[in-house]
This record gives sequence, structure tokens and C-alpha cells, in this order.
Amino acid sequence: MSSPFPGMDPYLEHPDFWAEVHSRLIIAIADFLVPYIRPKYRVAIKKRIYEVSETDGDNLLLVGIPGTAVNRQPTNQDLQKSNIAMVSPAVQPVTITLPMPGLIKQSYLQVQELATGQVVTAIEILSPVNKRSGGERAMYLKKRQKILGSLTHLVEIDLLRGWHPMPTLKNDIQTDYRILVSREACRPQADLYGFSLQEPIPTFSLPLRSEDIEPVVDLQALLNEIYDQAGYDYVIDYRREPVPPLSKEDSGWVNNLLQNKGLQ
Repeated sequence: MSSPFPGMDPYLEHPDFWAEVHSRLIIAIADFLVPYIRPKYRVAIKKRIYEVSETDGDNLLLVGIPGTAVNRQPTNQDLQKSNIAMVSPAVQPVTITLPMPGLIKQSYLQVQELATGQVVTAIEILSPVNKRSGGERAMYLKKRQKILGSLTHLVEIDLLRGWHPMPTLKNDIQTDYRILVSREACRPQADLYGFSLQEPIPTFSLPLRSEDIEPVVDLQALLNEIYDQAGYDYVIDYRREPVPPLSKEDSGWVNNLLQNKGLQ
């Protein structure tokens, strides 16, 4: 069964699903591109690692990240009976939770020229770690600026309504989702595809060398395929509100859509 939404399914943005959707979409884009760009190019799946703490902001970011624990083995001294008299303290302790560091691994794609090994195009799919305020966003923006100052094209896909969009100059476009295509030869100008929850995801051409035919990427088709393959229609409860919450206008539209499809 396909998603009930004509475009991006907002229920896939929930932290219980997004990390998996992100990983599946990275692989789906890579698998789609290979037949169109071989043998001149290859698509490499890369990873970056962020170390975050539960004090860094939104707790939703850390859903699904396993904790770590160290169990100390008792020593012989621990096992010996103590003759020291034990006195109950006047103030009893309370149990608290300390902020523990966690690691987030984020995948991205590089289209590399086989003959030279040069990265021709970088493809990023944004996650909460990129969009929320903090050190991880600063780290991503630094990498983004490095790409924009190089000979590498940049494709940046933002399918998350929450947090802060990536910065642009003299642009006050407010949309739910965005796809940025920055061609090296056209900078500082770039193509920004802005679209709402109620619209299908637009297609875009993947920039390569000027002499190459550019494949057209249909994210909508890829996401529909992922939705079906992962069986999200069995696990998503459309009777609940999406996370992050919808605007009043979108909430009414979503409720009508889901009711008409018998999902509410």
C-alpha cells in the first residue's frame, strides 16, 4: 500500500521513523543513480559522526540511540565482610539522570569521477542534527560552506518541517520542505525547490559535468517505493497527531484526507 499523502508523508518525520527513512532514502537515491552515471562516475555512501548530549536540545533527536553502561566486577575486597559500623545518613539521596554523550551516524552521498577520484556532486539529506541550533548545526554549516566554495555541486534535500532551514541570502521564502541544487558554475545563484505538505515532491536534475546528460531524480517515486517496501502502512497510526505538530490549516487538510481514505 502506498502513502495516503500526495507528497511528503508528515508521519515519516517522527523520530521513531526518520532515521530509518533517511538511511533507506540514501540507498534508494544511490541505487537509482548508478545505471545513469556509470561508467564515468560512482556513487559513494559516506558517513559522518556527531557526538551529542541529552542537554544539547531537543530530546526527540536521541530517540532510538542506545545508551551505554559499564558494569564493574566486584573485587575480593568488595566480597570481604566489613567490620565498620554503618550509620544511615540524615539526608536520603534521590535518583537523578545525568546527561550522557551519544553518537549519531549520518550518511550522505558523493558522486565521484572514477578517472580522477574527484567529488563532482555532494548529496545531503538533512536530519534534525543539521537543523536544530547547536554545535552539530555549526559543524554542518561549516562543511556546507566548504562545498559552496569548491568546484563541487551541492544537492541538499530538506524533508523536515521542524527546526531552522538552511540559510540563504535575501530570501524570505517560507515552505514546509526544500530541495536546493547549487551548481558550481552558477554560484552564488542556486535553484531552490520549495513545496508544501499538500504538494507532490518536485523532480530535479542532478548536476554533473557540463558535457554529461543529467539524470532526473524523482524523490516522490523513491519515497513511495520505500513506504511500500518498509510496510509503513502497517506501523503508522494515522489516528495520532504527526510529530512535529501541524499548523491549523494543514491539520484540517490532513484530517479530511485521512478520513476520506478511511484511516481516521
